[in-house]
Amino acid sequence: MDSAARRSTAGGGIFEGLYKVLMRRNSIYVTFVVVGAYFGERAVDYGVHKLWEMNNVGKRYEDIPVLGQRPAEE
Repeated sequence: MDSAARRSTAGGGIFEGLYKVLMRRNSIYVTFVVVGAYFGERAVDYGVHKLWEMNNVGKRYEDIPVLGQRPAEE
């Protein structure tokens, strides 16, 4: 029992410290979740966009210079 009491009071880990900081108030927790969701969405959107561009180089509308033009008659 003594070792369990020492373990809980001794510093803790990084996750325990984050838990204590984020869970101290409901407003901090909700703000962390909302800001994290926003930046997480932005990161996923950026990554998927870059992946799509890498896989479609040369196939996009902007990459075809003569699209919609008729061949010149000679």
